[in-house]
Amino acid sequence: MRAVAVSAFGEQPQLMDLPQPEPGPGEVLVRLSAAGLNPVDWKLADGMFGDAVPAVFPLVLGSDGAGEVLAIGSGVRRFTIGDAVFGQFQRPEQGGGSYCELAVADEDRIAHAARSVTYATSAALPTAGMTAYNLVEETRIAEGRTVLIVGATGGVGTFITQLAAGRGAEVIATARPAKAELMRTLGAAETVDHTAGPIADQVLAHHPGGVDVLIDMTSGAAEFAELTRTVRDGGTAVSLIGSADADELTEHNLRGFNFVNRPSPQLLEILAGHVDAGRLTVLVGREVSLEEAPDALATSRTGRAQGKTVLAI
Repeated sequence: MRAVAVSAFGEQPQLMDLPQPEPGPGEVLVRLSAAGLNPVDWKLADGMFGDAVPAVFPLVLGSDGAGEVLAIGSGVRRFTIGDAVFGQFQRPEQGGGSYCELAVADEDRIAHAARSVTYATSAALPTAGMTAYNLVEETRIAEGRTVLIVGATGGVGTFITQLAAGRGAEVIATARPAKAELMRTLGAAETVDHTAGPIADQVLAHHPGGVDVLIDMTSGAAEFAELTRTVRDGGTAVSLIGSADADELTEHNLRGFNFVNRPSPQLLEILAGHVDAGRLTVLVGREVSLEEAPDALATSRTGRAQGKTVLAI
């Protein structure tokens, strides 16, 4: 089967011809129609997680994917052959991923796909969608709260914006002028142009009492600490890239933490339900072929990718 993989950490991703995997007990074999690209994919390929992530090579890249169940292993109860599914397929310890024609997933890492959208749309949802949903839960976003989202135009940010607004929160989203209208259609009450001056100053000029929740997906430690000025006394500040100093935040009477995602099949089902009910829009910015995956990963590394990239398989 065709797959995009690396022969070792730090090597360039390549299109390879690899043996077809077979499902074991509790596993499902899926004929993938699409795979979603996430920054974690190239970070894994580069070996950025070190010994924390043992891997077998060649290592097929990609976590997110969607397609049709082709075979099931013993003990599988939730799926039958022919089911449309989506979820997470990255299994580095077995060399598996989603940038391929056929992938094996643990039964508890996938769910039935939304019925109202394409496989490409479903493939863009799992990691970013579950991250956003868990963030909204853990920061206790609810009606009447004001939420500042830094990095709002990315995959996770667009989902948080919709989910938070759906709960009645007032969302302030960072966005360049060209993306401002898009963020408003997704539920943002207002946008802040992060290229027009310090974000904290702009936010506090309109919200002198501060915001209830800061969710930051892009800032380093110093920038994150500066942004916490926008959070009211007793509020919450969260970093997705490890920039939060919990002790320092506590000293300033803020609840803060570095977010760690907790995926689950139940959460995937919730997200599919939101999509089918029209409560969640999945933005696919670009569809490319499997052969183009190495170039798409290189673009993602630059941080200049526009919208969610999906591989059509």
